[in-house]
Amino acid sequence: MDSRPIHLLLLDGDAAAEDFADRLRGAGVRVEWCRSVSQARAVLAKGGMDVLVCEVPDKGGAGFELLREMREARRGLPVICVSSCAESGFAIETIKAGAYDFFLRPADPGEVVAAAQKACEDARRVSKPVEIGEVYPEQDTIVGRSREMRDIYKQLGRISAQPVNVLIRGETGTGKELIARAIFQHGHRAHKAFVAVNCAAIPEALLESELFGHEKGAFTGADRVRIGRFEQAHGGTLFLDEIGDLNAPMQVKLLRVLQEKLIHRVGGDREIPVDVRVIAATHRNLEQMVRAGEFREDLFYRLNVASIAIPPLRERRDDIPLLVDYFLRRHGAEYKIEGPSIAPAAMEFLAHQDWPGNIRQLQNVIRRALLLSRGYTIGWQDCRAILEQSDLGAVESPGLRDLVRATLSRVIAGELEAALPELERIFEREVYSQAISRSGGNQAKAARWLGVSRLTFREKLRAYGIHPGE
Repeated sequence: MDSRPIHLLLLDGDAAAEDFADRLRGAGVRVEWCRSVSQARAVLAKGGMDVLVCEVPDKGGAGFELLREMREARRGLPVICVSSCAESGFAIETIKAGAYDFFLRPADPGEVVAAAQKACEDARRVSKPVEIGEVYPEQDTIVGRSREMRDIYKQLGRISAQPVNVLIRGETGTGKELIARAIFQHGHRAHKAFVAVNCAAIPEALLESELFGHEKGAFTGADRVRIGRFEQAHGGTLFLDEIGDLNAPMQVKLLRVLQEKLIHRVGGDREIPVDVRVIAATHRNLEQMVRAGEFREDLFYRLNVASIAIPPLRERRDDIPLLVDYFLRRHGAEYKIEGPSIAPAAMEFLAHQDWPGNIRQLQNVIRRALLLSRGYTIGWQDCRAILEQSDLGAVESPGLRDLVRATLSRVIAGELEAALPELERIFEREVYSQAISRSGGNQAKAARWLGVSRLTFREKLRAYGIHPGE
């Protein structure tokens, strides 16, 4: 890589931009600051810039216009966008428009410089010749502003416009179908059909007919020709949810369609061409299934051309308050509850749960809490009571043998990385919960019983969302 310092052009009319420019310089780059697009155009016309850091307040703004212009006129110049707009769709559209990276304000100068260095390195690598020979509607909104979700939005921007198959991976309840719809909406086939099929919800005997259709008389009850989901999605996008649940014969048939772009209806002998972009999703560990001979390796590579891994809710806890607020507004309106609210202690309690059912489980808890509270502020006791009644989030632990078996089953299914840390967390939480309960809320006494310091005991209560005073 070139050893000279990066020459960065900052386009930002914000009052705080001068300070940001100084901090970028402090991180080791040369910075030229412009307040307007016309100034930036003049500087860029002279040449010598390695990367453009551009403020984009909204999709219709001048910064966004310059981003598109740079993509067309100077493909070798990476553009990094900074914005106060936290809408997920805006991040996706910015990446689609040609941005190399996207940061929310207030952007960390060190992270911006690191992205600029990587962008310049990639641009130099691309310019070197290669030698041959040696949204949805309101109810379907994607919610999240955490670093993990911002990374997802950037991936969506890069992947959606590319005509490739995509594999979405994530635990049950993380919102894989919403991500698939976002890819579709921002993709090159957004004006065509989007067809979704849950492979785990359809009996094996009917799945082939569901996907490929059937001819009249193909089997008992087939009294008419049926158009399958592949034909319905022709020219558009087919979303295959829970692809890891396909049996071996169906895997072979799906592979053949992806390779040949032809289908045969059940009971038919005619080849029907289909032009479909496939987005698949699974909560299973497909690599592990390939090694075990349960999933075809060639099919895995056909589906996994591009991949997005959705983090579980416990790995993006910063988004829990946003999700809670969203579900309160959405279901409060549904139940005709004006100004639904939740106590700070309840919000803290929810933020410290592990959520094995992820967003779907959190949504269920909020819906039930709204009904339970009858319009009053939701307390942490309401949330705890609902979780105690839930098989997924019960505070009261099941029998040890059953707990170990269930946790190991989740690891085998690819839903967890390792069983022991999960079991240790469940055990420790139960110990502290029972100790504070039996001590009547006396932390000093409970800490003495467990043989830990009061400070350690207090930190554990906070970590597990246990509130002895209420």
